[in-house]
Amino acid sequence: MKHYTDPIQADLQAFESHFKSTLRSPIPLLDIILRYLVKRKGKQLRPALVFLTARLTGLPITERTHRGAALVELMHTATLIHDDVVDDSPIRRGFFSINALWKNKGAVLVGDYLLSRVLLLAVEHQDHDLLYHVSSSVKAMSEGELLQLEKARRLDIVESVYYEIIEKKTASLMASCCGVGAASTGADAAAVEAVRRFGLALGMAFQIRDDLLDYRQYDQTGKPNGIDIKEHKMTLPLIYALQQADPAERKSMIRTVKKDADRPDRVQALMDRVVALGGVSYAEATMHRYKEEAVEHLNHFPDSDAKEALRLLAEFVVARKK
Repeated sequence: MKHYTDPIQADLQAFESHFKSTLRSPIPLLDIILRYLVKRKGKQLRPALVFLTARLTGLPITERTHRGAALVELMHTATLIHDDVVDDSPIRRGFFSINALWKNKGAVLVGDYLLSRVLLLAVEHQDHDLLYHVSSSVKAMSEGELLQLEKARRLDIVESVYYEIIEKKTASLMASCCGVGAASTGADAAAVEAVRRFGLALGMAFQIRDDLLDYRQYDQTGKPNGIDIKEHKMTLPLIYALQQADPAERKSMIRTVKKDADRPDRVQALMDRVVALGGVSYAEATMHRYKEEAVEHLNHFPDSDAKEALRLLAEFVVARKK
């Protein structure tokens, strides 16, 4: 079976050693933490986006492309570390988080160090265009987090605000990965913009799939996870269901999110109503619409292994189970 990483296996292997070289320090404690970070890397989705969009342009992969992938991964890792501090999260990708092992002070300082590596790596090689893409996503992600924080207090997130939040928090980073990939090869502005828009639509679909995963059945219990509701998060299935409910039921549903999120029976009842009111179906249809929009942006480019791989990636994003 084909996998979206097939055309870039050699690129990803070379990137792994390149990335490790950027995560070395003469400071013993910092070096220990950085080596721990390397061991717990994720699926490498973001570096894969950089290499696939670089190959999509039809121009040669260069050292600049590898630096671009490193910039994206360094920045993403830094934001995850800071997120874990903000959320007081002890686990990340099945491992203890940095803040759980080295306390908040250590985690914040390591996140800051990684961000400084992003700046220095780009400036030292005059990669100002790549730094622009990466910095733009950091700005957008921060704005998205603050917008979500502001709205979460009142639980008054409407659909348009939800889209703005996920575009900033999630989709902007994928758009940045794609922009970095195309720009690293010297592609023209139209090509860079086409892949950036592909990444933006893909990121929207990715986040909506995350919303839907909270409603999937697990084990033999037949019960959904309900984690988002327990954390007072307003996701698309719930937002749509609230729009369909009458005023009295809407008030009851919001009260559950605000005051009864620690009661499994109430959470279960709320999620059942979200499904019954069409929230899950609506979110699924919206997710597929964004996926199709992403694929349409690939029509800017001629057929190639990279183009087919990006189509496969779009299918993977909407079909994934975790």
